[in-house]
Amino acid sequence: MSSLQQNLIRIRAHLQEAARRLGREEIRLVAVTKNVPASLVGEAIALGVQSFGENRLQDALPKLAVFPQADWHFIGRLQTNKVRDVIGRFSLIQSLDRWELAAALQYQAEKKGVAVKALVQVNVAGEEQKGGLPPEELTDFLTAVADLSCLQVVGLMTVPPYEDDPEKIRPVFREMCRLFRTCRVPGVRMQVLSMGMSNDYLTAVEEGATLVRIGSAIFGART
Repeated sequence: MSSLQQNLIRIRAHLQEAARRLGREEIRLVAVTKNVPASLVGEAIALGVQSFGENRLQDALPKLAVFPQADWHFIGRLQTNKVRDVIGRFSLIQSLDRWELAAALQYQAEKKGVAVKALVQVNVAGEEQKGGLPPEELTDFLTAVADLSCLQVVGLMTVPPYEDDPEKIRPVFREMCRLFRTCRVPGVRMQVLSMGMSNDYLTAVEEGATLVRIGSAIFGART
């Protein structure tokens, strides 16, 4: 049994047990393939992984070419000049964080005659070096985006501060879940709450995550 298979068995068991204990539906797993070779992506697909997340378009394109059947998510900060090449290749953009990007997504999606699904990234912890809307701007942003015909917001995403002890960032997850549950804007259906990574995904699930993004805990340390 490979280390990747062992890792997936452990993580799936953790997610299933957490869902059972919390009375929740299945927690969706997105395997983050940043700096992961295509061979390991293929092994993960053979082991039943369906959804994968990439941070950078140039790193993602070769893997998408080899595995077009997989469900690909764009999870990194998206530059507007990359939008044209992202649309149609990724089922979900998890990092919508500014009006300029929303307008670019709408423009390119309208040109191609497609609809784009996205999560709004919220910077709950207020970290200057990270993308994401301030929580106090979320309602107004969602109200504006709801008028865009080709862009559909289906939930929220956050990237919390890194801590060795996940308990230190539990309040971040809790606040994010509060926003997810209470922010109601006509035309926006809150279905997905993406939060939690390799070191803190169980804490995120306990606080309401419906989707977790896990990389190193599946594929090993990045090179």
